[in-house]
Amino acid sequence: MYPKDSLENWFQGKGIWQDVSDQDWHNWGWQLKNRITTLEKLEKYIDLTPEERQGCEFANTKLALAITPYFFNLIDRENPECPIRRQVIPRAGEMNTSAIEKLDPVGEEDSMVVPGLVHRYPDRVLFLVTDRCAAYCRYCTRSRLVSNAQDYNFHPKLDAGIKYIEEHPEIRDVLLSGGDPLLLSDNKLDTLLGRLKQIKHVEFVRIGSRIPIFLPQRITPELCDILKKHGPIWMSIHVNHPKECTHELRSACERLSYAGVPLGNQSVLLKDVNDSVEIMKSLIHRLLMMRVRPYYLYQCDLVTGSEHFRTEVTKGLEIIEGLRGHTTGYAIPQYVIDAPGGGGKIPVNPQYVEKMDSKEVHLRNYAGEKYKYLF
Repeated sequence: MYPKDSLENWFQGKGIWQDVSDQDWHNWGWQLKNRITTLEKLEKYIDLTPEERQGCEFANTKLALAITPYFFNLIDRENPECPIRRQVIPRAGEMNTSAIEKLDPVGEEDSMVVPGLVHRYPDRVLFLVTDRCAAYCRYCTRSRLVSNAQDYNFHPKLDAGIKYIEEHPEIRDVLLSGGDPLLLSDNKLDTLLGRLKQIKHVEFVRIGSRIPIFLPQRITPELCDILKKHGPIWMSIHVNHPKECTHELRSACERLSYAGVPLGNQSVLLKDVNDSVEIMKSLIHRLLMMRVRPYYLYQCDLVTGSEHFRTEVTKGLEIIEGLRGHTTGYAIPQYVIDAPGGGGKIPVNPQYVEKMDSKEVHLRNYAGEKYKYLF
């Protein structure tokens, strides 16, 4: 396993911020206020490579730099290839755009019925409620929008979005995203969830968030009470690497679970971050230890400046095949490609059916053994 998955190997503590009081450290407002958001501040804590320095100089024209003190502690400051470091510290590769890349790679703008509300699938909508995150993933598919570094000037129309949902009874499922919805204040989140719960045809709400990973201090008892009050609420978190599984994240997931919030995880397949069977197996095992069901493994979207993150699709298939049969099926995520231009999520699977006709199907199991099933 990579590394040993037992809890004693998981990170905990204040790291390089030992002089900060426990009260401040566990306060999510303090974490946000003290984020690393400039090149000058970043260089106080880490020696950057020339490629990283160039990326930081470019960052505020593409996607802002922001790292919480908590998450910064997970970075190996001596290793430029650290998988945590690669995810949040800009690199010069972000300045390169290939012909196949787009600002809006999955065509959300084409399905946006009011500002911030995307209605692509028949019975559900994506509700973008903010353009801010606690920290910014360098491969973000919404880098055109989040942080406003590209002057998108995103202003979600919450009233118009709710009115649209009210007027479309086919909508039974609302996914809150952004930016990160959990950066809304308790009062705003309480009000928004309350208004959605009053819509009779909305059966449940989902929240997509990386706050538990970047800012587990935000998962307060007060927030959990709000989520519990407005349930059923499901949450998809976003963990990419085993090092992100810390005691603080585990505690945050427990608080959410005790509040009745089922948890799933969506990972993005990233080159030199999690593109091996060994790393992915460690990640999914740790997720289950935190009460989180692995849900999706995304092929990295064709967003501008992301070529250095993308793997070949064959790598994703290799990983899924290396997991299937070698660990519990409950742990294996569905590998998907979010079709460029707006086709939605398309599952991509290894081929276990070798031949089929009207009388029989020829199958291959995880060990390569052949079987025949007769109709």
